[in-house]
Amino acid sequence: MRKKSSLRFVVIFILIAMLAVFPFSVGASHSWGNYHWARTANPFTLKVGDNVSSVWDGHLDTTISDWSQSQVLNLTKVTGGAKPRNCRPTSGRVEVCNATYGSTGWLGVAQIWASGSHITQGIVKNNDTYFNTATYNTSAWRNLVMCQEVGHTLGLAHQDEDFNNPNLGTCMDYTSNPGTNQHPNQHDYAQLEQIYAHLDSTTTVGAAPPGFANADMHAVENWGEKVSDNGKSALFVRDFGKGYQVFTFVIWAE
Repeated sequence: MRKKSSLRFVVIFILIAMLAVFPFSVGASHSWGNYHWARTANPFTLKVGDNVSSVWDGHLDTTISDWSQSQVLNLTKVTGGAKPRNCRPTSGRVEVCNATYGSTGWLGVAQIWASGSHITQGIVKNNDTYFNTATYNTSAWRNLVMCQEVGHTLGLAHQDEDFNNPNLGTCMDYTSNPGTNQHPNQHDYAQLEQIYAHLDSTTTVGAAPPGFANADMHAVENWGEKVSDNGKSALFVRDFGKGYQVFTFVIWAE
């Protein structure tokens, strides 16, 4: 009996180790930490603030249309409530911005404010310092980054983080050739249905400590602890205590 118990422990340990190394393999869950927008019914409507220039308008419209094909949520574009240069958040919705943020190293950023497991607000920033270069000034790159960063604000992580693997046909897949990775795929929609299968007793919109809700997260030094970085993407977490955290998903420019 003791030998069987030891063997069972070894098998469980190996499975946990495999999940840690390959957390976003094809067909696996690619939510991140069960974070989601609280709501009392499905489908629910999430407002997306338009703070982008005319160059980005079509790509934002495409992303909103793409994610709204989900059975559990609808995105609707509203007048932006942020200044693109610092792109401050608005409670209960996602603000999307673009600007020449400088040679920061990052191409796109999604930042998500969470209270416990509930997302309370989010922002997406697209760095025109790189999108104005020949490498990234394409419709395919703009669609991929816009779609992926908004996807993060819904509770999704990446399906695959290996740039050398064949494209999976989803914007939640990292690639150096975004041609077929500009939109969500059916696995993304199925994952959203899983994330939002339950209902909450309240909605996400609610009071939060001012130091948390209004925290200046623009500068890299304010992003908190770097918890992962493979040279192509990274995740930072800033912990405000009592269950309040801000997550920063980064796409590094090549």
